[in-house]
Amino acid sequence: MSEIIKAEHLRYVYNPGMPDETAALDDVSFSIEQGDFVGVMGSTGSGKSTLIAHFNGLNRPTSGKLYVDGRDMWAEGENLRDFRFLVGLVMQYPEYQLFEETCWKDIAYGPRNMGLDEAEITRRVREAADFVGLSDELLQKSPFELSGGQKRRVAIAGVLAMEPKILVLDEPAAGLDPEGRDTILTQIKNYHQATGITVILVSHSMEDIARYANRVLVMDHGKVAMYDTVEAVFARAPELLRLGLSVPQVTQVFLMLKGMGLDIDTDVYTMPYAVKTVLRAWNAKHPDKAVPVGKKGGGADAS
Repeated sequence: MSEIIKAEHLRYVYNPGMPDETAALDDVSFSIEQGDFVGVMGSTGSGKSTLIAHFNGLNRPTSGKLYVDGRDMWAEGENLRDFRFLVGLVMQYPEYQLFEETCWKDIAYGPRNMGLDEAEITRRVREAADFVGLSDELLQKSPFELSGGQKRRVAIAGVLAMEPKILVLDEPAAGLDPEGRDTILTQIKNYHQATGITVILVSHSMEDIARYANRVLVMDHGKVAMYDTVEAVFARAPELLRLGLSVPQVTQVFLMLKGMGLDIDTDVYTMPYAVKTVLRAWNAKHPDKAVPVGKKGGGADAS
């Protein structure tokens, strides 16, 4: 697999040269492989939202370089417009950006801006609407007649219709009820699996990141604190807690069991993996009553 995003010594300063100058990003380096589903987490002020705003050029690095699809975004002669079609960015509460008369027109806005013909626009609108579960009836309605969850899906469909190679989402389930959150995130995961695009998900919910991502980037005070597989990051749960982050409830349960003296792994972050871990512990103590255990899994492989 090839790198789709690469940051080299990225630094971003708010209000440079002023008394309140603040480095929101400080010497940030990492790379994301094409097709990865990366969860980004960090406490308030960690720099995660500042970071993702770099990916399609909303923020320009104070220093350092950012490569997207092998190209230096800010190199002389590069067209920033190209990168904004390449990287689809869904900010928090994207439904506030809806403005057209109908949902169809809102979803079609991006593709039309790309200069596509009407047949291609129609194909993209229908495919994007299908992915997020919007019916033909809803497409003909004003977005302002819809529920909060439906508006959110229209806004996300508008980004998907541009068929970006990278989809960046900043708290896409914020403010939704549990059912709405699960619907949105499952649709995003299905889209990722169907298209093979790269997805970067910022979320305060460790459960969501554990369930959907395959890699995790942890930001702390403008620096990369951790960047690894879901398994490796959640195996460092005590460190995450010291950084002011929560960990999945199931992980907390296993940390408590370990603290009570039970000899059990604590890199547990999803319920399917928890079941396997308990079964392995049982089999180790009771080999004569061993229960078959599936392969180790969680995150993107777990249901």
